[in-house]
Amino acid sequence: QVQLVESGGGLVQAGGSLRLSCAASGNIFSFVMGWYRQAPGKQRELVATISSGGSTNYADSVKGRFTISRDNAKNTVYLQMNSLKPEDTAVYYCNARFGTQLYWGQGTQVTVSS
Repeated sequence: QVQLVESGGGLVQAGGSLRLSCAASGNIFSFVMGWYRQAPGKQRELVATISSGGSTNYADSVKGRFTISRDNAKNTVYLQMNSLKPEDTAVYYCNARFGTQLYWGQGTQVTVSS
């Protein structure tokens, strides 16, 4: 069982930056880690993923602005968000996946004001 706790959300003006963190209770070395988001009235969508080997994948809407990274020694995954836009406003969730194992965090709110 892996527990995930997100932090770092908040209110920021458009053009600003935030860094989200996802701390895992167990060893995440073998897990594919991801960030997803869900805006009010919309479905949860993929933001970015990072494999155990460090390969990354991004949604087109965040390419060039967001960077996902991981520190396996700290069992932590990060999402650096730059040039934030009002449409980035959502609850951001951390996700850990390995085989049939799938875990979610409780989410952290990100609000970008125009």
